Amino acid sequence: MIAQKTASLDYGRLVRESRKLRPDGAHQNIRVAILSDAASQQFVPLLKTLFHENCVNAEIYEGAFDAIELEALNPASGLYEFLPGVIVLANCTQALRSRYYEHKGDDFLETASQRVQRIWDALQRHSSARVIQCNYPLPYERQFGNYDLKVPQSLYSVTAELNSRIALYARQRSNALVCDVEAIASYLGRKHWFDERLWAFSKAFCHLDHLPYLAQSLVEMVLSSMGRVVKCVILDLDNTLWGGVVGDDGPLGIAIGPHGDGEAFYHFQQYILSLKKRGILLAVCSKNNRETAIQPFLENPDMVLKYEDITVFVANWENKAGNIRAIRDTLEIGLDSMVFLDDNPFERNLVRELLPGVIVPELPEDPADYVRAICELNLFETSSFSLEDTARSELYRQEAGRRELQTSFTSIDEYLQSLEMKIEVARFDPAAVPRIAQLIQRSNQFNLTTHRYNEAECETMMRDEANYLPLYARLSDRFGDHGLISVVILNVSAAEMEIRDWLMSCRVLARGVEQYLMTRVVAVALEKGVSRISGHYIPTAKNAMVKDFFAQFGFEKVLETDGGSRWHLDPTAYRPPTIYITEKQRTS
Repeated sequence: MIAQKTASLDYGRLVRESRKLRPDGAHQNIRVAILSDAASQQFVPLLKTLFHENCVNAEIYEGAFDAIELEALNPASGLYEFLPGVIVLANCTQALRSRYYEHKGDDFLETASQRVQRIWDALQRHSSARVIQCNYPLPYERQFGNYDLKVPQSLYSVTAELNSRIALYARQRSNALVCDVEAIASYLGRKHWFDERLWAFSKAFCHLDHLPYLAQSLVEMVLSSMGRVVKCVILDLDNTLWGGVVGDDGPLGIAIGPHGDGEAFYHFQQYILSLKKRGILLAVCSKNNRETAIQPFLENPDMVLKYEDITVFVANWENKAGNIRAIRDTLEIGLDSMVFLDDNPFERNLVRELLPGVIVPELPEDPADYVRAICELNLFETSSFSLEDTARSELYRQEAGRRELQTSFTSIDEYLQSLEMKIEVARFDPAAVPRIAQLIQRSNQFNLTTHRYNEAECETMMRDEANYLPLYARLSDRFGDHGLISVVILNVSAAEMEIRDWLMSCRVLARGVEQYLMTRVVAVALEKGVSRISGHYIPTAKNAMVKDFFAQFGFEKVLETDGGSRWHLDPTAYRPPTIYITEKQRTS
């Protein structure tokens, strides 16, 4: 999700800004390698500027022109010496077209498909970097006109099928993503995407006016893998979610439905519901009487969204910035992971001024354009998806039930005992790796080091039993299943066990999970006979809550620098706290 403050996707502006970049304002660093069969010199300045505008300092390696295979297949190449975190394979249609015309025989599709897989295999053998493969904009050449699609050997058909295979191959590999350049080119117009004169002159990837859109798409993909994702959409109601004012028109008099005046809002609600189904939390922030605001969700049969789809429902006459802060506190997520949608310019500007971290898109005056305007911003980019995402809204609803129960107890100990919590702790396994990588990429607050590992890196630690003990934890209670909520990665040597990473979902704070896991870590250390457990805290803009994490368990601080602090513990001195969590035995 790219910063909303990006001034414009203008090629000239981005190049000029690239000459003035300073790493001072960057909060994160990333190493990106670009391998392309087009020239990359016009491309790199755009990437650096866009990363910088999102507070990321990008070091970029440019592979030699049209040397993708040479770089990928050679383990001693400059690519691998660079140690990238991300490798972008920026293949272009013009180069594919040249190879197509030069190829002898009718097996070009198979040859091109095998080439993609051969390159991906080599990258996976020699690097744990995430691979982003650009697919191909469909060519404008159609030798048979509309009949082209019936001729499997035509350039148009081959390109379309190759794109389909790239998508299929990516689904089969945990560490590969597809940058949908064909979608970008189609939306902007393929008629204007290609610049044949510039290709002949300098092997430019596309028309320079359109190159920033590709750069933005790649930056958005990388940012999502670094944990920059939207987690919640906050919705206004009157004239945003439906037409009219419910307080005046009544729950059945508002404009909403599959036909007529309410169709635009109906379509908008369908889109919002699709976001909820893929794991985005929905909240309501409305200036209204609560009872009045809820009525359409309960009484209007044409409403696509139902009351149970809304995780947090706030309707009152307070200012919306304050209400959004309350929603943030309830959900325990960052303001910069929230999108606020409101038809009223005053409310949008108020939230922008008072809560600059919240993403506040401009909505067009015509509600028929709401979905288009939001989709153009690509706010919901993600680098992962798991089954637990589909249940996220229900997880938060269960949490509301836990909080309501808590008010009936006189002590926290009684409340925790009443939850009947059960935990399952296990070494990384293939079935859990996608969710593990997702939690690693998205956890910011309860995260001691904020290292970002992709699925391939998690799988490497999973297999390395000599050096790593990577653990994950699942928690459940009598209200339901929290799912996979914590990751602890240990390095074990003869004399020392290092807590390399420790992160946890904030949804399960103050339940004893970290105490249970630390007791488990100490037990492992005692079992292995190590004399010291060490840990490291690396500060970020968001993880101050765990600054004193080790101190609460009796660790001694042995080093403190601007880069964080280092801690040691003699495992024999550890005294386990009281915990109201029992071990759940694995059934398989």
